[in-house]
Amino acid sequence: MKVPLLDLKPQLKTIENDVKRVVNEVISSTSYIMGSKVEKLEGEIAKYVGVRYATGVSSGTDALLISLMTLDIGPGNIVITTPFSFFATAGVIARLNATPVFVDIDPDTYNLSPHALERWLESETAQRDSVKAIIPVHLYGQCADMNPILEIAGKYNIPVIEDAAQAIGARYPSRSEIKKAGSMGTMGCFSFFPSKNLGCMGDGGMVVTDDANIDEKLKKLRNHGANPKYYHELIGGNFRLDPIQAAILSVKLPHLDKWHSMRQENAAYYDRNLNIEGVKTPTVAFKREYHIYNQYVISILNRRDDLRKFLTENNIGTEIYYPIPFHKQECFKYLGYTSGDFSNSEYAAEHTIALPIYPELTTEMQEYVIQKIIQGR
Repeated sequence: MKVPLLDLKPQLKTIENDVKRVVNEVISSTSYIMGSKVEKLEGEIAKYVGVRYATGVSSGTDALLISLMTLDIGPGNIVITTPFSFFATAGVIARLNATPVFVDIDPDTYNLSPHALERWLESETAQRDSVKAIIPVHLYGQCADMNPILEIAGKYNIPVIEDAAQAIGARYPSRSEIKKAGSMGTMGCFSFFPSKNLGCMGDGGMVVTDDANIDEKLKKLRNHGANPKYYHELIGGNFRLDPIQAAILSVKLPHLDKWHSMRQENAAYYDRNLNIEGVKTPTVAFKREYHIYNQYVISILNRRDDLRKFLTENNIGTEIYYPIPFHKQECFKYLGYTSGDFSNSEYAAEHTIALPIYPELTTEMQEYVIQKIIQGR
């Protein structure tokens, strides 16, 4: 049996006619930059997330970048984030010549630790005033613990940018109500990379906010800082969302919660049947229905790489998210971190492995994965 890490073909079959229809609408319109399809999606995403404004951009990476640009972050500024995420989270900070500062993750959820964040801000008094943003990551589709993070950020008046690239639709029990990923900070950033729960057929992203001034600035910055055309109040970039991708996402969005439910059911099946010594299933920090399982990541006590090799030999797709934490990456040597500085992140990098979790995964396929894990252990 072959079990890929992700297979988009079964999903495409259910929506292919609608996708082709809206793509042809864009083609026939001859309006290929921005336009009504992008505006429609922005309204739909804002409503879905529970915010007032949304700005479509060219990728999840550019969503993070433009969010930092909106806060005028640059040389001399510090942005605090996790060392355990996709590279863009830290890369965008360095691209603006600001300084990424890392705090360790929670060992169970793999999300930024509020305790580590608080310790850094309380101890690094000389650098504290230089901190201009905090970027928690809602890793693998589960929200970071936002109540204490927002409380700590509020104490020091630091904006929070949620990296929700893997977490559109994930929920969190805030003190006032249940909120969705991206709606709790100053801004929230999404990626529509094809492998995401809500993925387009290329690159795409979105920034959401409840702040009208921030939204206005975002929309200027994504179009070279111009408004009106050829009049540049700011220096921005070409961060526009393609209307074909926006149209495809509008087709897919109504199906998203159903796809989440299917992933949650698959995760529950794994949880019940991966009761294997030396295998730790994902921690559900809040409720299972709040976690959208963009990835299903287990931790292997020992010989993780041997297990992955065995699964590959048996036609089971896996991935390691992420094998090298930021503080050990060659490009961040200048920051002065060393091995051992973030022990939880390093442990996760060495022991975790992602299994297939996509909605159309069958029970037979999951059972095959489980049996091969048992054999490979």
